[in-house]
Amino acid sequence: MPSSVQRKRVRKSPAARRAEIVAAAAQVALTEGLECITLRRIAEDLDVRPGLISHYFPSAEELVAEAFGRAAGRELDALLPNERAEGSPARYLARFFALATGAAYDDVSRLWINARHLSRYRPALRERVGVQEAAWRERFASVIEDGVRDDGFRTDSPLLTAIHILVVLDGLGAQANSGTVDRPQAVAQLAVTTAERELGLENGTLSRLADKLTEADLDRVRNPPPPSGRTAGLHGHDPARDEPHS
Repeated sequence: MPSSVQRKRVRKSPAARRAEIVAAAAQVALTEGLECITLRRIAEDLDVRPGLISHYFPSAEELVAEAFGRAAGRELDALLPNERAEGSPARYLARFFALATGAAYDDVSRLWINARHLSRYRPALRERVGVQEAAWRERFASVIEDGVRDDGFRTDSPLLTAIHILVVLDGLGAQANSGTVDRPQAVAQLAVTTAERELGLENGTLSRLADKLTEADLDRVRNPPPPSGRTAGLHGHDPARDEPHS
């Protein structure tokens, strides 16, 4: 006898549904590439009709830009949190480099390579790349400013120093697609040694601090709580008939 139980349909708020769509697209961006984001693909991943996705994102270009912004922004919030309640600026930088210069960061490096290439042809993505680049510069500079005040950093321009260090990181990240297994240790540590030199720190200062980090310290950075309000925005009717409970 066929079951008479019907699947429940779940009505989500517009903000929650939009956030879910962007999160699914960001995951595709990180693991497969921005080119793989289509409205149909995300609908299949979420087990909803494509019309629901287009209700929030009329074009794939908008969704691609949002997906990149979420992935890059979430990584920034994880690696360099805006609110630093515990630890010194030097400790935050050490933790940042411990994660941002390892193989686990290669997916994010590939995402940036991918986004910068595609942004030549996609205005919405180009605008979002610019926003995220500015956010990274400003956040990094703010840590350096705190370090100048509280931790003995020495620099005449925290912003220029931040840009210098981030350019080195970008250069190292550009090799993510070609593999980093055989990278000499001196090259792997180039961003760290550059930071120590530019900030007037004794050689090895950040490396020694990184060695003291516990796995729990790093896990808190790898798995931050979801940011509040980041993806809320579009208002309107949420077509619940297109939202089967998965």
